[in-house]
This record gives sequence, structure tokens and C-alpha cells, in this order.
Amino acid sequence: MVARSAVYELLALPLAFTRVRTRLRVPRLLLREPVGAHNASPYRCLIQSVLSGAVGLLGWFLATLTVLVLVRGLAYPLVGADGYENSWGGPTLAGAWLVHAVLGVVIAPLFLAVIALLGRLQLRVTRTVLGGDRSWWAIAVAVVLAAAGGLFFVAWVQQI
Repeated sequence: MVARSAVYELLALPLAFTRVRTRLRVPRLLLREPVGAHNASPYRCLIQSVLSGAVGLLGWFLATLTVLVLVRGLAYPLVGADGYENSWGGPTLAGAWLVHAVLGVVIAPLFLAVIALLGRLQLRVTRTVLGGDRSWWAIAVAVVLAAAGGLFFVAWVQQI
């Protein structure tokens, strides 16, 4: 179920630009959880598209960071500079490589778990906005996470 939720989160961004029928069919086929469209007005469809797209961007950003963490950790001698004295696990290449590899192997599953949780949030937002569910907290959480993800992305880009 974790893998399916993570895939659903990564599909959320392209699904935000599809028809409502497709947005409702994918959770039923992928997650085996039906979502009915009780209140699919154009206004609600636009809200669902914006929220789904924003949280979907956050999921893709976390997926990118997952790949970067794994590549940087496991292939540290290929991507690391010569200054091992100041790196984690230094002052030798073996120590720096070991620490970066362990961190990459530990952090990557955590990021994937967060992506899966975002997929469950996507399902809750879709049910709330289009399906008539009364879980309005999901909309607030999606807005806060999208804003926090945007700030995190800006901070990450500026430190590169």
C-alpha cells in the first residue's frame, strides 16, 4: 500500500490537468479506493487541480531529493570533492564514503514514506473537494504543506 500511495502522489501532478472522470478513476484502480463525484462543480475542480498540483510538485521535489541522496551517498567518491577533512566521516575517503552511504540509505526510505503520506493526503483532498467528504482539515494541511514545500525549495535552490 505504501508503494501504491507513493505512485499515486507522483501521478497527482499530471492528474491535476486531466478530466474529473480520470481523477476519480485513478484512485479506484491504483489504490482500490473509490471516490465519488458528488460536488464536481467547475469551482471545486479548479480548487482540486490547484491543491493536487501544488502537493504533487512537493512530491516530485522529494522524489528528486531521494535520488540525489542515494546517488550522492552511494557514489560519494565520484561526486565528492578532495576536501575530506571537513566532510562528515572525514578525514579519510573511506570514512566520508561510509557516513554518506549510511545517511543515503537511511534517509531515502524516510523520504519515500513521506511521499506515500502525501499520496494519502491527495486522496483525502480529492474526496473532500470532489466527493463531498467533510474532512476540511485536508485542505488546510495541503495548503500549509504546499507553502512549506515552496519555501523549502527556494531555500534549497539558494544554497546550491
